[in-house]
Amino acid sequence: MKRLKRFNEIVEQPHQASGDTAVQTPGVGFDPTENIIKFEDFSEHRLDGATTISKNAQEKGGDALLTYHHFIVKLPFYEEATDGKFEPKRAQAHYEDLVDELVEKTGNGMNIDQIEFQELMGKIEVLGELLIKHQELI
Repeated sequence: MKRLKRFNEIVEQPHQASGDTAVQTPGVGFDPTENIIKFEDFSEHRLDGATTISKNAQEKGGDALLTYHHFIVKLPFYEEATDGKFEPKRAQAHYEDLVDELVEKTGNGMNIDQIEFQELMGKIEVLGELLIKHQELI
């Protein structure tokens, strides 16, 4: 498994059956803070990636525009989190509203077009990522 240590620096780690942290023997080259990444840093890294992907997809055009729509809607959420303005309770409520909207529009047939679907999934995905990361760090 690869874990993000710093932006653009990947560190190889052994695959684990469960959990998200490497198991090491304390006192033997063990630094409990080594793989901890601040919430704002995580958000900034995700913002950088989503920005790059959305720009590349927009430039490519065609079917790649679905990818553009999926990622462009993530940017305001990552920007808010990067600026330290993430509010978990508000984000959770928004996440639940979006999931309800997805079920409403897809629960009895696909009553949604491709772009709307990609935008909705992008918002659900970004809020889920941020909520999970925030929970991991508290």
